[in-house]
Amino acid sequence: MTTPFPFTAVVGQDDLRLALLLNAVSPAVGGVLVRGEKGTAKSTAVRALSALLPEVPVVPGCRFSCDPGAPDPACPDGPHEETGAGTRRPARMVELPVGASEDRLVGALDIERALAEGVKAFEPGLLADAHRGILYVDEVNLLHDHLVDLLLDAAAMGASYVEREGVSVRHAARFLLVGTMNPEEGELRPQLLDRFGLTVEVAASREPDQRVEVVRRRLAYDDDPGAFAARWADEERTVRQRIVAARELLPSVRLGDGALRQIAATCAAFEVDGMRADIVMARTATALAAWAGRTDVLAEDVRQAALLALPHRRRRNPFDAPGLDEDKLDETLEEFGGSEDEDPDPGPDGPGGGGGQPPQSDDGPRGGDTAARPEAGEDGEPQGSGAGEQTPVRASEPFRAKALSVPGVGEGGAAGRRSRARTEHGRTTGARRPRGTLTKLHLAATVQAAAPHQRARGRSGRGLVVRRDDLRQAVREGREGNLVLFVVDASGSMAARQRMGAVKGAVLSLLLDAYQRRDKVGLVTFRGSAADVALPPTSSVDAAAARLESLPTGGRTPLAAGLLKAHEVLRVERLRDPARRALVVLVTDGRATGGPEPVALAGRAARLFEADGVASVVVDCESGPVRLGLAGQLAGELRGTAVTLDELRADSIAGLVRDVQGGAKRRAA
Repeated sequence: MTTPFPFTAVVGQDDLRLALLLNAVSPAVGGVLVRGEKGTAKSTAVRALSALLPEVPVVPGCRFSCDPGAPDPACPDGPHEETGAGTRRPARMVELPVGASEDRLVGALDIERALAEGVKAFEPGLLADAHRGILYVDEVNLLHDHLVDLLLDAAAMGASYVEREGVSVRHAARFLLVGTMNPEEGELRPQLLDRFGLTVEVAASREPDQRVEVVRRRLAYDDDPGAFAARWADEERTVRQRIVAARELLPSVRLGDGALRQIAATCAAFEVDGMRADIVMARTATALAAWAGRTDVLAEDVRQAALLALPHRRRRNPFDAPGLDEDKLDETLEEFGGSEDEDPDPGPDGPGGGGGQPPQSDDGPRGGDTAARPEAGEDGEPQGSGAGEQTPVRASEPFRAKALSVPGVGEGGAAGRRSRARTEHGRTTGARRPRGTLTKLHLAATVQAAAPHQRARGRSGRGLVVRRDDLRQAVREGREGNLVLFVVDASGSMAARQRMGAVKGAVLSLLLDAYQRRDKVGLVTFRGSAADVALPPTSSVDAAAARLESLPTGGRTPLAAGLLKAHEVLRVERLRDPARRALVVLVTDGRATGGPEPVALAGRAARLFEADGVASVVVDCESGPVRLGLAGQLAGELRGTAVTLDELRADSIAGLVRDVQGGAKRRAA
């Protein structure tokens, strides 16, 4: 037994159970993404699925699980002889660790033997192990970008390619992709998100009886795992037999023109991108009919397929919560009718194993009330507010932000796309002796190292005699992710409604940029008499956007406290994640009406930041005909860069002029 308790014992997760079973019936559906808070048995349910899958026939001795009925002609272990029915083994569930290397995922070639002996010595990776089984990625949203790219290629082509300096290996890699994630820790890249056929939101049940039953079953398993497994063996056997029957029935299921029209109309009504959603819905509705033991697809199958296949495809930016308006869905299905020969009775089990998601409004309000609010007075205090605080204002529309980066070249400790770093992927900038296993061969440097020794090594033929000491590892430069710590002035001097809305819009734009560049983000705010950590460093830009939206303003400007709090956050984070370089984005007009003198303190902060390798950018929010230039002075003391809100736009005239002038100065130097 591979899981703490059987799949049939998971309580309160009907949608998850149904989505996994539909993929077991029809792997062409495209996998499942499970989103939910921690401690909701996401991993337990997924790991239990493999026990319900029918056994797989394989060619004896093939490391790539070739089907004896149709072996892969390009299999590295082939060609295979006729083996009849072959042997049967349980379906595998292969787990991909978040920190896995590229070689562990796709396999590795022995470069030394390939160069010296001319043989393809290939060690299969996890993609080969997962062929005709399940590839499970826990915390899939934390997967490094280069592994995501490999997964996308394999999922699209059904094969894995390993290419190293002219030596290549290809093998089949068709698998059921299942991922679990906690949205609080960050979102998925849109390309990988779209690859998952279905998505399910899970949450802990609030029903005491269900929670009691979960605890009871867990304790029963801990006391006697064997007896607990035997108790559920009959039910698991029944589910397994039903999966086999549904697979056999699947080719006979008819998807009529009426159901196809409903699918197309639904995808069009919800404005999903591309055609993959239509195809996934069609396959899911067909699998639902087969699971219910029917040969016709009903309107209810289409409805359930939409609830599983569309929510994650409606996200237009990372701050949109996935969901589907069920009233709109019902109206669309009713308007376009159903199949002419639908059976009004969906069968005793119904088309689905659980209810849909609760309706969510697509156009709900973001942020607080936008009614008129008192403007800030000259001393920074809002007029007419005894508490010195205003209700949160709504952010202006985000824009494409100019790229900010940390100067210098990092060690590539955090995968991402912001600052220059030495990484395993990117352009080749040099060569060095390998430290440990050779992964990226620098062929020219290897030949150059081996060439002077050919006579001494007794070379007589045309081949090059290469030894281990000659091998050179390619040094590559790519991009890394950083910690972007936003330090936002929320005082009364920033509290004019129109002005603060623009500031929030600018920070929201930078958060979108941080999401696309795979950064960690944090949020420090200062107002009144102190600074607060509104959001500790996290990979979830959604959480940062939510905290920003609800940010109140008003009171004095303790700028010095904000700088000290930023340093404290960075110091703690450096202990947790020492390989990730930091970028401080200070958003302020430079005025300080509370606490010690900020300019004097900025010099001290600059020394602290510099010692820790922290770069800084000051976003100057000062407006009006009379400007004091305090933010620019602050940036000079911090040894950072000052940009205005307008210059922060990637397409702004001021930003373009600034870039051209900067490039001319660098060329002149």
